[in-house]
Amino acid sequence: MTMEKIKHKIIPVNGLNMHVAELGEGPLVLFLHGFPELWYSWRHQMVFMAARGYRAVAPDMRGYGETTGAPLEDPSKFTVLHLVGDLILLLDAIAPNEDKVFVVGHDWGAIIAWYLCLYRPDRVKALVNLSVPYYPWDPKMNLVEKFRSLYGDDHYIGRFQEPGDIEAEFAKIGVKEVLKNFLAFRNPGPLYFPKGKGFGYSAERAPWLTEEDLDYYVSRFEKTGFTGAVNYYRALGLNWELNAPWSRAQVKVPTKFLLGELDLTYHVPGTKDYIHKGGFQKFVPLLQETVVLEGAAHFVNQERPEEINEHIYAFLKQF
Repeated sequence: MTMEKIKHKIIPVNGLNMHVAELGEGPLVLFLHGFPELWYSWRHQMVFMAARGYRAVAPDMRGYGETTGAPLEDPSKFTVLHLVGDLILLLDAIAPNEDKVFVVGHDWGAIIAWYLCLYRPDRVKALVNLSVPYYPWDPKMNLVEKFRSLYGDDHYIGRFQEPGDIEAEFAKIGVKEVLKNFLAFRNPGPLYFPKGKGFGYSAERAPWLTEEDLDYYVSRFEKTGFTGAVNYYRALGLNWELNAPWSRAQVKVPTKFLLGELDLTYHVPGTKDYIHKGGFQKFVPLLQETVVLEGAAHFVNQERPEEINEHIYAFLKQF
């Protein structure tokens, strides 16, 4: 199996025309990308899993890449309920005879995968999630408020809230520089984006990214801009309001969790204790294994594809 054999389809779902990349035949594995990425982030995993008898499917998520039709001017249409709805209706369309599928998520894709499993455990056989653990609903504050209280106003999640604001800054910096800097980020500390100051650094292209890979991302984001991607962060407050019914709920799907030792998500205060001292297991009772990859950073599925491929396959082949 090679990348050249990947098929591309546009599937009408939930008011969108969803672009889906697909390779292989067999049990379906749904790959969900994060920020600021595309289906393409899973290229290594798709080829690997297809060669082992799986049907690898990776959409461009709502607001990203060649998926069109999302109302970009309305961040309230980017809640996790919309995003999970997209996926359920996608599965209805492309796998009507499979009651349950495998799911693999990274970053925002992992968040959406947690909610997919929370809302519809009847549709998921097993889950492999990367980078972002499941956090239970917090009765005290939403994530925007939480990160503002931890890191102040310059933290990227706060800076992403004002419609049009960060897009204007990104436009000044240029699409290629923005993507190059995000994808090369290896600092385990928080990501700050002070107003008018940009990244404060210009990174070399990440060594795991070829010029051709970077060009693929750049070509898509030059066409779409960043509003769709950033709207996920703008809907965080609304997500919090809508998810109160799932207070103290557990994710009851067999799960494996992986993240890089240098991932900024791993270094948010309290996260290491939550992951390793029983909190995470309490809310994801079928969590079978947590793996921290030494020396790896946030984009672990692209930085360390061989290891991630083996981890995914070893887990999913049990089911």
